[in-house]
Order: sequence, then C-alpha cells, then structure tokens
Amino acid sequence: MPANFEVRHEAMRIAGKKILTDERIDVLHPYDNQLVGTVPKGKVEHVRDAFEKAANFESKLTRHDRYEILQKTADILVERKELISDVITAESGLCKKDSLYEVGRAYDVFSLSARLCIMDDSEVYSCDITPHGKQRKIFTTREPLSAISAITPFNHPLNQVAHKVAPSIATNNCMVLKPTEKTPLTAMLLADVLYDAGLPPEMFSVVTGDPADIADEMLTNEHAELVTFTGGVPIGKYIAEHAGYKRKVLELGGNDPLIVCADADLDKAAELAVAGSFKNSGQRCTAVKRILVVEEVADEFAALVAEKTKAIKYGDPFDASVDMGTVITEDSAILFENRVNDAVSKGAKLLLGNERHGALYSPTVVDHVPYDCDLVREETFGPVAPIIRCKDIDDVIRVSNSTAFGLSSGVCTDDWPTIQRFIKELKVGTVNVWEVPGYRIEMSPFGGIKDSGLGYKEGVLEAMKSFTNVKSYSLPWV
Repeated sequence: MPANFEVRHEAMRIAGKKILTDERIDVLHPYDNQLVGTVPKGKVEHVRDAFEKAANFESKLTRHDRYEILQKTADILVERKELISDVITAESGLCKKDSLYEVGRAYDVFSLSARLCIMDDSEVYSCDITPHGKQRKIFTTREPLSAISAITPFNHPLNQVAHKVAPSIATNNCMVLKPTEKTPLTAMLLADVLYDAGLPPEMFSVVTGDPADIADEMLTNEHAELVTFTGGVPIGKYIAEHAGYKRKVLELGGNDPLIVCADADLDKAAELAVAGSFKNSGQRCTAVKRILVVEEVADEFAALVAEKTKAIKYGDPFDASVDMGTVITEDSAILFENRVNDAVSKGAKLLLGNERHGALYSPTVVDHVPYDCDLVREETFGPVAPIIRCKDIDDVIRVSNSTAFGLSSGVCTDDWPTIQRFIKELKVGTVNVWEVPGYRIEMSPFGGIKDSGLGYKEGVLEAMKSFTNVKSYSLPWV
C-alpha cells in the first residue's frame, strides 16, 4: 500500500445522511491484507429506512436537470480519478491500469445516460389502421417505479454500480444499493460524487452489512418494485426464488469461449486470448474462460499464447508498471490453483503459471484441457487461459454449448459462412467477430441466456426500459 493512503472509515449514506453503527466490517487489501477501510454493519432497520425514504420521495427533476446531474457526475469522476482509482485498487487488488480504465468506463456510463435521458421515449400509435379502427391516437409515456433495489459484486466496484444508478437517475427513480462487503468503499465515493453533482440525496442510498443480516430485506422490502443484481449464479437463483412478485434483472456468470478457426490470423487471435483472459485479473463475467481451437492450428496457437502471456507483469497492484494485480481473496486463488491441478491430472498440459502467493495468482496457460473438467465446466473467475482442442467447427459448436452458461463469445475467422453459423448456433447473448467476448459499449444491450441471466438485459438503454412502467393514454384525433 502507498505510504500516503489513508484508511477510510466510512458511514452508510441513507438519503444523504451518514449513518454509523457500533459494529464494523473490515475491508482488506488483497495483496498484503492491510486494512484499507471499514464500513458499518448495518441492520434490517437501516435498509427499511432507506427504502421508505426512497419510496416517499417524488422526484421533480426535469430531463434537463437529470442530464446536468449525470454529465456533472461524469466530469467529477474524471477530476477525482486518482483518488477513486486508488480506492478501487486498495479494496479489490486490481492494478492501477485496470482501476484507472474503470473510472474511464464509468465516465462513459454517466455521459451516455445523460444524453439518453434527454431523448423522448414515448411512442404514438394511430388507431385508424384497420377497417375497425377509430380516429384516435394512442400515446405512451414511461413512469418511474416506487424504488429500486440494487446489489453489486466486487469485480468492478465503480462500474457495476454506475450501470445500476445512472439509468435509475435518467428515469427519475430512487435506488437503494447494497455493494458487496468485499469492495464497498468505492460505492461511498460515488454516492458523494452524485450528491456533489446535485442529485437529491433521497434518490440514492448506500447500505452496508453482513448479507446474512440484510440481504433478504433487499429482496423482499415492500417498497422495492424491482431487484437488479449482478453476481454469481447461486445467489441469482436464490433471488429469483425469494424476491417474490416483483421484477428481477439478474446478470449472472459466464463461461465465455474465444473460438479460433483454422483460417485465423493466429498472432491476432493470441493477442485477443491474452487480453480477454487476464485483464481485470480475469475477474469479469465476460472474460475469456475457454479457448476453443481447431486442432490443425492448435500447436502454433498455444505457443503464441504462452509467449505473449510471459510478457505480462504481475504483482503489487499499486506499481504503475504492473499489468495485473491480485484476485479478490486468497481462497479464490487457491480454487484456481486446485482447478488447474485437477485439469493436469486429467490430461491437460501446464504451459505457464499456476503460481500462487496469497491472493496473487500468476497468469496461467493450460493446453489440452478436457472440455468437461471443472476448470472449464464451471466458471473459473480468474486469470487462467485454458485451451481446448476441437476437431472441426461442428465440434467447436458442440463444446461451446456444452456448459450451463450462455453469456458472450468471441470468434476468430474471416470465413463468412462460418461466421453465420456461429451467430445462429452459439447459445449465447453476444457473438463478437474478431473481438474478445466482453467487447461492448456501455449503451448497447448486454446479457446472457441459460444460467447467465434472467430478465431484461443491461446496457444503459435496456436498463432505462426495465426501470420504468409504460402508461398508455388515447385521444380523439382527426
């Protein structure tokens, strides 16, 4: 940790008020387990208070007001990027290159949301389009919900929250957020940025605590009309079962393939494999978690991936020259190490890595991975590049579709008929040709199928739709 980093003892933000509790939760730096901050161990009454304040507040913000708040938020994020980046790196172990990049992405989320909220989202339907129609028009308008419950994970402490709260503000909603107890500090910083940008404080509250104490209230509170969650599949399915009769937007895990065909530029494909596997310490739902390579080019491709991976510098996340920091906990690193060892015991060949020091886990390349071992059947949420060799395109599609997940995919080929097959036959939410599975812009629809998601997709525009009720009204029209 830098000598000048100050430990942050934060309060909850409930409708703008700072709320403390006697019991605290420690937030530790994954690299060396130093204390970087504490947050309140909130209780059910705090969550209820936040939702009651949200539901009782009726925003009078115009579209232009919301535009200004969102754009000012984006601008303040850039002004404070070094502080925010330091806090992200301190609590998550992500390297400075990744945490600075995340601030830039959050700028895009708020800036795009600002532009979208000044666009009229109503629709008009003429009624005289059939012999039975009347001289009328039907109009639609969108209205905010009573309150939105948001729950976010550790891997993007700023951007995951931005993707919830920016569309909420754009649609004049009030939101109560529970960030994961592993990385809650950045959410507090963002709340203060929003208040400084002019957001009425009732429109965004942040509560913290032990999930065993407050998570169920986030799902079942009578004022929460919608629950939006990003995180793992087991918790997502728990939410689906326990949240009751209310809307749910669940963005869950991924097991995304990068597919390399025989005609591919192998050097370019290897660059994508390395970038997709190791950015953000491999902790992205859309990271490359399986590399499916046609057998005839696999030897050359695997050697290229291993060689390019050797160039990645990993270590102290606060070292500005480092390309990759830690994973979130030592337990996570141990899990990855064990899964790689299990794959090797079943015939895989370790080409590079599988070295662990606490939560610091090296970039790892494994070849000849059996497609059904735990390393690639489950979601391995860390910096591992597993290469699975496939006989042909039919085999690639079969293996790609063989897991419970269906989020995104990347495809390396220039053959148009093959590209068309992948777009049609891969059971995923996104197919990116000559890009990593995670490529998108913050406005485009994002989400998966199968165990990768349920409900509306994310992306600013889709979230704005899901965060509103559509009301129709009709008028006589000559």
